Amino acid sequence: MDLILLGFSTLTDPLVLLTLVIGVVAGMIVGSIPGINDNIAFAVFIPFSFSMPPEQALALMVGVYCAAATGGAIPAIMIKVPGTASSLLTALDGNAMARKGAAGKALSIALTSSVVGGILSSIVLLLFAPSLAQVALQFGYVENFALAILGLSSVVGLLRGAVIKGAIAAVIGLLVANVGFSPVTGFPRYTFDSVNLIEGIPFVPLLVGLFGIAAMLELMVDIVKERHAGTKASGLPEIGSMRLPGKLMRRLLPIWGGSAAIGNLIGMLPGAGMLMAIFLAYDQAARRFRRRFEGKPGEAEWGEGVPEGIAAPEAANNAVTASSMVPLLSLGIPGNSTSALFIGALAIHGMVPGPLLFTQHGHIAWMIIVAFLAANLIMWPIAYGVIKTVSQTIFAIPKQAMVGVIALLCLMGAYSDGANVFNMWVAVVAGIVAYSMRLAGIPLGPAILGLVLGPQLEASLANSLSISQGNWLVFFDPVSHPISAGMMSVSLALWIVPMLMSRFQRASDK
Repeated sequence: MDLILLGFSTLTDPLVLLTLVIGVVAGMIVGSIPGINDNIAFAVFIPFSFSMPPEQALALMVGVYCAAATGGAIPAIMIKVPGTASSLLTALDGNAMARKGAAGKALSIALTSSVVGGILSSIVLLLFAPSLAQVALQFGYVENFALAILGLSSVVGLLRGAVIKGAIAAVIGLLVANVGFSPVTGFPRYTFDSVNLIEGIPFVPLLVGLFGIAAMLELMVDIVKERHAGTKASGLPEIGSMRLPGKLMRRLLPIWGGSAAIGNLIGMLPGAGMLMAIFLAYDQAARRFRRRFEGKPGEAEWGEGVPEGIAAPEAANNAVTASSMVPLLSLGIPGNSTSALFIGALAIHGMVPGPLLFTQHGHIAWMIIVAFLAANLIMWPIAYGVIKTVSQTIFAIPKQAMVGVIALLCLMGAYSDGANVFNMWVAVVAGIVAYSMRLAGIPLGPAILGLVLGPQLEASLANSLSISQGNWLVFFDPVSHPISAGMMSVSLALWIVPMLMSRFQRASDK
């Protein structure tokens, strides 16, 4: 308790608190710019910390890290263009709800979910950081492969009524993930002798195209249809009321708790990252919604404006932010690529993450932990002002003009990832492909999941089989790898149980 109080006393310095607030505001604004992922948002502000005292510099970084993921939900909901990669699933139900005239409600759900997920994760970090770090040490190549399989198995929850098309989408994602050097052999694959594809298809431009350019094409089609129908082109959705009814908040409590738990677990596992967490949380929320609410009067279809579809990914992505610091601060092992940048921020000020950080710089270590809790508490009131300002100044313009704005933001976001014109072409092609997939009824979610998990799946499989000398049963070994055996069993259940239930339902109907 004395150490926690030491962290609070360091944080309550007026200048440290001020830099934390600045970090939250800056993170929200930068996160709301399409194409600026969490890594870029964090890296942009590291140079500003060079001349600051370590307490202020790290408070700034914590504020940016927490708020960037939340800011990404703003354009995801308003114009279906994720500000950051962590908000890509928020765009599905969030934008659908906004199109129905409830943009304020959708934004409020996203904000509240982010804050709740972040607070729960910060409390876990505050109370259990050293002990939870030991769990992360149990994950090796075998466990990471089982985790990737579990993530791919969560696609079952996204495929209802379109299993074949969803499986095709997942395979497309896995094939695209194979472009570039093989992590096993070192030989290039599907590069067509292009130096731009040696390291694979760039993810940020790909993401910008899949959502941003595709959204622009949808908007253009809407404008053409309105002109042919002789109706006046409508503007973008207005914000409206951001008040959340108590009944809706009680309904979302289990989603917040479950998604935050998933985010906490995934966040502290090296290499898993936010995208794994939001897909698993989204899948679990889909299953709960279909059990309890689907088909009832007044309920939308899943993916068409369901509150749980916004709450789950937003609670999970903010839970990852704090939990990803568990292995980093305790063991010096980053939980994801963004938290790895924290190593650089610490190194700038002569500190090395790990056990020695708590002994040599205890006040800084505990200040960082406490700052995650404070940042999420501060973010709640600040976010309402940022949402109103950003939405009114950027999104409150006619559809015709917004087509150009979206195209400009997307192409700038794609170009900024490496300052390469090739990335802009990637975004354009990806947008056309994504729009074609939507016309064909092929879901986009499984493709993105395959794209994200492909490299981890391949590398973990190769290393696992190398260690086990080609023994495939290593993934089901309950003695040497009990965590892997458990996750593989759950993955099998995720595929088998729905098939059995479907067969039982058909038999009972007959």
